[in-house]
Amino acid sequence: MPENPREILKKHLGYDAFRPMQEEIVTSVLHGNDTLALLPTGGGKSICFQVPALCLEGVCIVITPLVALMIDQVEHLVARNIPAIAVHSGMSRHEIDLAFDQCTNGNIRFLYVSPERLTTRKFAEVARFLKVCIIAVDEAHCISQWGYDFRPPYLKIADIRPYFPEVPVLALTATAVPQVVKDIQQKLNFRKPNVLQKSFSRPNLAYVVAYEEDKFGKLLKICKSVQGPGIVYVRNRRLTREIAEYLVSNNISASYYHAGLDAATRNRRQHAWMKEEQRIIVATNAFGMGIDKPNVRFVVHFDLPDTLEAYFQEAGRAGRDGKKSYAVLIHNKADILDARHMFEMSWPEADMIRRIYQSVGNYFQVAVGSGRDTVFDFNLNEFCDTYKFKPLIAYSALKILEREGLIAVDDAFENSSKVLFLAGKEEIYRFQVEHAEFDKLIKVIMRSFSGVFSTFVPVNEPDIARKLNLQTHDITKMLQKLHLMRVIEYIPQRKGTQLAFTCERMASDDIGFTNEVYYNRKKEAARRIENVIRFVSSSVACRSQVLLEYFGEKNAPRCGICDTCIAKIKSEITEQEYVRIEKAVVQLLGVEPMNLDGIVAVLKSIKEDKLLKVIRLMADNEVVDTDKMGNYSLKKM
Repeated sequence: MPENPREILKKHLGYDAFRPMQEEIVTSVLHGNDTLALLPTGGGKSICFQVPALCLEGVCIVITPLVALMIDQVEHLVARNIPAIAVHSGMSRHEIDLAFDQCTNGNIRFLYVSPERLTTRKFAEVARFLKVCIIAVDEAHCISQWGYDFRPPYLKIADIRPYFPEVPVLALTATAVPQVVKDIQQKLNFRKPNVLQKSFSRPNLAYVVAYEEDKFGKLLKICKSVQGPGIVYVRNRRLTREIAEYLVSNNISASYYHAGLDAATRNRRQHAWMKEEQRIIVATNAFGMGIDKPNVRFVVHFDLPDTLEAYFQEAGRAGRDGKKSYAVLIHNKADILDARHMFEMSWPEADMIRRIYQSVGNYFQVAVGSGRDTVFDFNLNEFCDTYKFKPLIAYSALKILEREGLIAVDDAFENSSKVLFLAGKEEIYRFQVEHAEFDKLIKVIMRSFSGVFSTFVPVNEPDIARKLNLQTHDITKMLQKLHLMRVIEYIPQRKGTQLAFTCERMASDDIGFTNEVYYNRKKEAARRIENVIRFVSSSVACRSQVLLEYFGEKNAPRCGICDTCIAKIKSEITEQEYVRIEKAVVQLLGVEPMNLDGIVAVLKSIKEDKLLKVIRLMADNEVVDTDKMGNYSLKKM
């Protein structure tokens, strides 16, 4: 049994203590148990495989479909001097070969891969040389066709277990209904059932569903009345800019974020929001992944989410510090009509999906039976203009094809330029002597970027240009010349959307989803959007109870702070009673802070149940505060 996971947590990852449930999950994995970990958004899922992997010898294989998350986590690990690498669709074949070579040489502790990579001939060749300690499956709900984001390539994950028969599997997800929990364990061939789950209850988070025709006006009221950082989620990119500009025009600090912005702009805006230089970020669902900002006071959904799972994850980014926070969903009748229309557009007929797949192959002149691992710059609008497709239908078809594992589409994917020296140090020295015009450039690269003789390293042309007092385009030309001379391999920065064939192009008639499978998935997606519509249409059921029951937690108490609970409490107290009781509490607390028992004792002429309800409403409306000792006081404005 490896020792001291807590020391590993502190020494290598910089955390003083485990969050709830993390240590139990780590212990389970270190005992060699297959484990399904259910942790809500912000629960720290990555710690659950990073700590045990660093306790053990060998490489941890992390399987995830999210390229941005792969890159983000690899960068964080490398920054802490923990060797990690990712293999994804945005890489060249040479880069992939070098990455796997480093793993077999024992130089890597974490290998991040997409599920599609596990079925490649290259992985099969490499697997027998890998010393693997853990197989971590992130976004594990994707393995179940009952899950909200089913991806068929996940069904192949269990096929690699015979390569590593003694290695435990750790499956992780933030959201899974009971049927999916059971399915995950079966599909991953768990040796015995083993689920470790943190309650999905968020007692400090008030869920509010607001029916409003003037959605902009309602949003402005929320931003003015709730202090602190906030996130506003919208469905499309255009609206992120419009809402941010509307808020700014009303003296609210805000910016916007979506996948269509270049990486530098996205990083700058995310950083500004994290540092609270901007209070509110208006974003599509591209924002939030991997972000751990504990003091987000509100999350507003300006459009209906596609699923309750997605809503729960995004709303759950508020109030991670345990303080009172709000998750507000603004909607009106038009939103429900739009949601049903969008659903139909998001599920083109199977024949249309096949047509679009065939058109993609023709667009890039990829012959049937070829094209595996080739990556292309892709402009959706140009493609749709060429073949007369509606953009939304084409986009939806591409996403379905991606879930089937036939292609990979990275929206606004942006890699750094990369360089690898093809010759050894002695040959490079001779080259410098013979080609003095490249001498300074080569020296800067060798001094600035370690590992450049063994693997591709990211390089920044503007930085190199500044060091050499040249223009960026001059550096780019010199790197291209060195590439042509076979001194280096140079992969220029890619910008914009990338489309990759993750397997050989198939004849469209051979695409393997039957009508039965396709329509079952469409039916399941329809059920999910109807669950969302029922959630927003209800004005009686406790919002927290509905969500907890959806995720399998039965008989949860009413939260007392969501919009339906507040309405219920108010309906039991007349307006005159409320005003009279609130005035009495304010007068009492104006003298000195007091705990609940003290307030009840002093105001004994008021019925206790009504007094407690009014105090709860006063706390919810931030009229009063409580301290760590449970004493109530008037909130300082």
